[in-house]
Amino acid sequence: MALEAVDINCDLGEGFGRWRIGDTEDAALMGLISSANIATGFHAGDPNLMDRTVRMAVEHGVGIGAHPGYNDLKGFGRRRIDGTARELLNDIIYQVGALREFARRHGASLQHVKPHGALYMEMAVNTELSQLFMTYMQTVAPNAFVFCMSGSATETAALEAGQPVIREFYADRDYDDSGSIVFTRDVGRPDPEAIARKVVRACKEGVVTTVTGTDIKVPFESICFHSDTLGAQEIGLAMREGLKAAGIKIIPVSELAKETFRRSA
Repeated sequence: MALEAVDINCDLGEGFGRWRIGDTEDAALMGLISSANIATGFHAGDPNLMDRTVRMAVEHGVGIGAHPGYNDLKGFGRRRIDGTARELLNDIIYQVGALREFARRHGASLQHVKPHGALYMEMAVNTELSQLFMTYMQTVAPNAFVFCMSGSATETAALEAGQPVIREFYADRDYDDSGSIVFTRDVGRPDPEAIARKVVRACKEGVVTTVTGTDIKVPFESICFHSDTLGAQEIGLAMREGLKAAGIKIIPVSELAKETFRRSA
């Protein structure tokens, strides 16, 4: 079924002190998205950057999400770190709590949580960690959305726990035949128009072409692109223009019909 409306999310606040990742300022992306995944200090981000990014999101009416990652500033959270499920959960709790307080400071609430990088990929296959995470979310933020890939352990755990869940489509990443994204640290500078065509096709036909040339189904409610991808602003603009031309609205997940996301397990 073709989508009539979709959310666009982007990872923001991914710097540290004077250092920034990518070639696009967050301020240039805020007007292009409806949900922001804000780095929470472990893979990137610091208190001043979190505060500034949350403030910008509030000013633009963008949904605020915590983007917790592995404790790995040097590796930008894209290297797997061994730890028990409970140890990793406590790292997540620490980060989500920090971002939520900055949101409260600016009169906003936490719309969603989306794990970052290698932690996102670990949760996608780690049933124990995903279940512990949903128990935590049900305790402190039962109405907040969890962003994840369709068919992941994260989605299954969310559905079983009754936690609102949003499935993502990755605009600036490739897919393999299993429906998982191809995890890479450097995607170069993608063609914005090619990404826009990929996104519109996914919205209208529900499919994406994998790295082997195979078309697979990919159910989703939100489109993700990354602020550290070179040319991120051009990608965001091309996607918005393509979606508009296709008659597809861009709406924050909090405003989309709730029944769309409360699927039975």
